[in-house]
Amino acid sequence: MNYTVKQIAAITSAQIIGDENIVLKNIAFDSRIIYSTKNTAFIAVNTKKNSGEKFIEAAIDKGINVIISEHQYPQFENITWIIVGNSIDFLQKLAGYHFENSHLKSIGITGSNGKTILKEWLYQCLWNEFSTVKSPKSFNSQIGLPLSLLQINDSHELGIFEVGISKPDEMEKLENIFHPQIGLLTHIGTAHAANFQSEEALIDEKIKLFKESEVIIYNGDNDLVDKKIKEIYSSKKLISYGFKKENNVYIKGNISADENIIVQYFDEEIIFPAHQRDEATLTNASALITVLKELGIDNKKIIEKINALKSVEMRLEAIEGSKNNIVINDSFNLDLDSLKTALQFLNEYNKPKRSLVLTDIVGVKSDSKQLYEEVSELVNEQKFDFVFLIGSEITQFSELFKSKTFTFINTQELIESKYLTDIENQIILLKGARKFEIEKLKDILELRKHDTVLEVNLNAILHNINYHKSLLKTGTKMMAMVKANAYGLGSYEISEFLQHHHIDYLGVAYADEGVELRKKGITTPIVVMNPEQHSYEAVIEYNLEPEIYSFRVLELFNEAVQKSGYDHKYPIHIKLETGMHRLGFKGFELDQLNETLKDKNLKVQSILTHLSSSDLPDEKEFTLNQFKTFEKNSSYLIEKLGYQPIRHILNSSGITSYTEHQYDMVRIGIGMLGESPNPEIQKQLQSCVSFKTVISQISLIENGESVGYSRKYKTDHLTKIATLPVGYADGIPRLIGNLIGNVGINKTLAPIVGNICMDMMMINVDDISNVKEGDIVTIFNAKPSLKEFAAYCKTITYEVLTSISPRVKRIYIKD
Repeated sequence: MNYTVKQIAAITSAQIIGDENIVLKNIAFDSRIIYSTKNTAFIAVNTKKNSGEKFIEAAIDKGINVIISEHQYPQFENITWIIVGNSIDFLQKLAGYHFENSHLKSIGITGSNGKTILKEWLYQCLWNEFSTVKSPKSFNSQIGLPLSLLQINDSHELGIFEVGISKPDEMEKLENIFHPQIGLLTHIGTAHAANFQSEEALIDEKIKLFKESEVIIYNGDNDLVDKKIKEIYSSKKLISYGFKKENNVYIKGNISADENIIVQYFDEEIIFPAHQRDEATLTNASALITVLKELGIDNKKIIEKINALKSVEMRLEAIEGSKNNIVINDSFNLDLDSLKTALQFLNEYNKPKRSLVLTDIVGVKSDSKQLYEEVSELVNEQKFDFVFLIGSEITQFSELFKSKTFTFINTQELIESKYLTDIENQIILLKGARKFEIEKLKDILELRKHDTVLEVNLNAILHNINYHKSLLKTGTKMMAMVKANAYGLGSYEISEFLQHHHIDYLGVAYADEGVELRKKGITTPIVVMNPEQHSYEAVIEYNLEPEIYSFRVLELFNEAVQKSGYDHKYPIHIKLETGMHRLGFKGFELDQLNETLKDKNLKVQSILTHLSSSDLPDEKEFTLNQFKTFEKNSSYLIEKLGYQPIRHILNSSGITSYTEHQYDMVRIGIGMLGESPNPEIQKQLQSCVSFKTVISQISLIENGESVGYSRKYKTDHLTKIATLPVGYADGIPRLIGNLIGNVGINKTLAPIVGNICMDMMMINVDDISNVKEGDIVTIFNAKPSLKEFAAYCKTITYEVLTSISPRVKRIYIKD
C-alpha cells in the first residue's frame, strides 16, 4: 500500500479534514501494539461490542497523526482525519481496490483447520520461485484479510492469503474484496460449527470464496464437501486430495510403517520421507503438493522443497530471566512480518528499558540495503537501550541502527562477550533466524533452567475471555480473578496481559498479592477479597479496594483510612450473604450497615455476593434463590445509599448458565483458563495451560524386579521404564502413582508406576513406539487433559493448578 490521503478518500468516498498530501503505507487498528508511526494511520474500528474511537487518544499519544474514524474529535490538534461511514466497510473497500489493481497470481485458503500451516508451507516453498506476499500470522477475518491484502506492493508476483469466517454471510463480504485464482479448501471441522444450522450450511458459506476461482483444490475425504463442490462448481478445474482413493490426489500405503510416504497424483507417484506421520500433517502435505504441481513445480523440486520444510512455529515465549529481566524468545523464524509481530508483543510489556538481539534475515527475496533500511527504521522507533546484531549481512548495516549497537559474526561470539549477562531490569527480545541458534541465549538468560515447564498460552486466555464476553451485554464490566498466583499460572504475567487488554478489574485474595502487582506496575483497579486486619495500611498505600463483609472489618478499615489522612471517599466493596454461608452481610443487617456507612469516609464501589453451586444443574433452584436474595437485598441497600454502585454476582459458570443475571459486572476465574462444567461450553474454549517435562533415562527392568521407593511396583515381564525429572515437590500428588495416573508421550498414554518421589517419577513406556531419552512428556494438556489429570488426583482443576510448585518454570506463549 502506498497512497496519499487524497487518493484514499477518492477510492473510498471518505471525507478529509487536514493534510491530503500525507503518504500512507500502513494502517494500524490496535493502539496497544503500534510498532511504527511512520506513514501510518490509525483506524478506529467500531463493532457491536466495542468502539475503537475510545483509543484514538492513545494512538495520537504514540505519535500517529492520521486518524481514520467515523467521527472527528476536534480537541486533538494537528491531526489529519479521514472520516468514513463505517470503518470496516472502508477497510474492505480500500483493500478490494488495492487487490484488483495488483495483477498478481493469488491463492486463497479457507477451511476449519490447517489454513495457517499450509499458508506458511506454501510460502517456504514458493518465496524463491516468485516474489511472494502472505497473510501475517493468522490474519484472516473481516479486518485481518483487508489488512493482509494492503501489504501487496508492485514487486509481488504471488499472494497467499488466509480467509476465515465464523458466522453466516461473512464470506460474501470477503469474496467481494478478494477472489483468488486458486482456491484451497482445508479440512472442515467443528470450529464455528455452532454458529451454523448444519455442516452443509458451514460448507456452503466457506466455498463462496471460490466463485471466481479458476482452480479449486479441496479435501475430498469429506463426502459432503465433495458433493457440494462438484454440484456448485462443476465448470471449474477441480482437484480433490486426502486419504480416500477416490480423490485425484491421495496418500497410499501404511502411513505408520517406517518407510517413505507415497502420494498418488493422478497417474504418477511422488515419494518423500516424513518425520511426522499423523493424518493431519500428511493431509496438509498432499494439499501442498497439489498446489505446487498446479503452479508448475516439477516433482524433483517438490521433493526437495518438502525435505527442506521447517516446522511452523507460530509462537513467542516470555520467560522470567535472571537479574529481574523478562526474556522474549522468538528464535523460531525471522522475516519482516514476524519481526513486526515480535515488536508488537514487546509493546505489551511496560518495562521502560529494553534490548534486542537480531540476526540476519534469511530467505527473503529482496535487495539487502533496502531490506535492512526498513528493518532499522522499525527497530529505531522502539528506542532500544542496546541492539546486538548477529550475522555477516546485517552487521554491514550497523550504522543504520541508532541505539548503542554491538555486532557479532555468530551467536557464540555474543555469548563469549558476556554483554548480555550484565543486563538487568530490562525486557530482552531474542529475534533470529533458526540457523543462528539464538535459543542458546535464552538458556543463558533464563532464571529457572529445569526441563519441567508450565506453558501458558496467553492467546488462549484472551480467546476464553472474549468468548465469555460475547455472552454479555455491551457495557457489562469484567473482573478477572488472579488470586493464588493466578491459579498457579503467574499473577503478574497474567495481570499485565489482562491490563493490556483493558480488563476492568482484577481480583486477589489477600493484600500482599495486590501490593506485589502494584510494585510491578499494574494500575488496573484491584479488589482484595479477604483483607486481613494487619494489611489495611498496605491496602490504602497501594490503592487497593477491600471487600467488606462484616461490621468489625468495616470499623477497622475506616479507622485505617482516617489514620492515613486519605481525603476522598475510599472505594470499598460490600459482600452480601445470600446462601453460601461463608462471608457477608445478612438481610437484617442492611439498615445498620447503611447507618454505619453514613458518617464514614467510604464509598461503596460495588455490591457483590458469591454463588455456591452455579456449576451444578441439580442445584438450579438453590441458585435462583440466591439471585432473588441478592436482588432484594442489593436493591434495598442501594435505595438507602442514594447512589448506584456496581453490582456483580456471576462467576465463570454463572456467566454461561445464568447470563440474564449479569448485572453490571461479572467475575471470571477458571473460565478464562478454558475450563467449564458444561460440555457444550467446553467445546468453545481453548486449553491455555500445558504441564510438560522430558524423559531423563530409559531402563529395561527384568521380570520380577521392583521400581521406586517401598517396592510398590514389580514387573511381570521385561519392562521398559522411563524416569521423569518431576515429583511431588513440583505438584504431582503421590496418590496418582502405582498405575492410577497417566502421562502423554507421542499422543499415547503411559501409566505412572511405583511411588512418586519428591523430584522424580517413573512411567511404563512399553507401548510407546520410538520413545527415547529427551522426548517431551505431557503431564496434562490435551492427553491427558487437565480435567482427566484432576480426576486421577480425585480433586478439581483449581487444586491441580494451584499446587504446581513455584520452582516449575513458567513460559508464556503468544501464538
